[in-house]
Amino acid sequence: MYRIATRMEKPVGTEEERQGEQLTFARLIRGHTFTICNDDCIRGMIEHVPKGTVDVVVTSPPYNLGVEYGRYNDTAPRGEYLKWIGSWGGTVKDVLSENGSLFLNIGSKPSDPWVPFDVLSQMRQHFHLQNVIHWVKSIAIDAENVGRETGVTRNISVGHYKPINSQRFINDCHEYVFHLTKHGDVELDRLAIGVEYQDKSNISRWNTSKGDLRCRGNTWFVPYKTIQDRDRDRPHPATFPVAIPKMCILLHGLGRARLVMDPFLGIGHAALACLELDVDFVGFEIDPDYYAEACRALELGTTTVAGSKSGHASQLSLFAEESQS
Repeated sequence: MYRIATRMEKPVGTEEERQGEQLTFARLIRGHTFTICNDDCIRGMIEHVPKGTVDVVVTSPPYNLGVEYGRYNDTAPRGEYLKWIGSWGGTVKDVLSENGSLFLNIGSKPSDPWVPFDVLSQMRQHFHLQNVIHWVKSIAIDAENVGRETGVTRNISVGHYKPINSQRFINDCHEYVFHLTKHGDVELDRLAIGVEYQDKSNISRWNTSKGDLRCRGNTWFVPYKTIQDRDRDRPHPATFPVAIPKMCILLHGLGRARLVMDPFLGIGHAALACLELDVDFVGFEIDPDYYAEACRALELGTTTVAGSKSGHASQLSLFAEESQS
């Protein structure tokens, strides 16, 4: 039984007192619906999302690496964790449309690098792996390797990562985004996130009909913004920047993305991407504190995006991300 949250505040009372009365934040914004449920995603999808109605799923579940979430224990035995991965994966398959896309962001740590591949092996029972995207958070570029025409005259290092103090491991500067589909044959709008040619002679050589635009490929450089206060600017320890779900939705095809879902919403970044793109959204977040933060973000984002669509600069720009993890 859900009731609508009419104020953006943390749920009151103990968790036991709140059982059976899960909160839902629902808004109709510019003709599109945005719904966030404070509930377990498997139960929420089964009870509230009709089968075959979701066109794009963009999500990042817990990695089971011991991250300190507010309410969730991220240290389950590996077998139990993978069984749970398969369970919610099967439920996602049920609600996903036949030509839908699941973009699954998953990372690891140097001392436990198998997590993304173990997770992928579980998802294989439900989906085809259509694309492997590498989300690059930080990169070092040597000037001598890029050529004079780029304008790069000195070595540069851009982006952020958590330094590793180890003689065995190198710093981990990327995560995976697995593009999973039901049959492996979903057509994509590759140029929706395309990039211009560095060598302009390639415009006529390769594709004159589409101008100065080519497929970005499967390496996406999306850095986090530097933060000043961890407690204030990072209320969730492990969420992706808004640019990640935004790029995934655009790649799938904005015109074919009637409903987007994130079953592990965190503090609402996938919802913010849909808000700017004017796409219906539904999300689930089991932690009441993260749920409340997501509600606040969506309320604030409504004002921000409304201003940007009136000609002002948007705070949800594709690459000018706010912060996180």
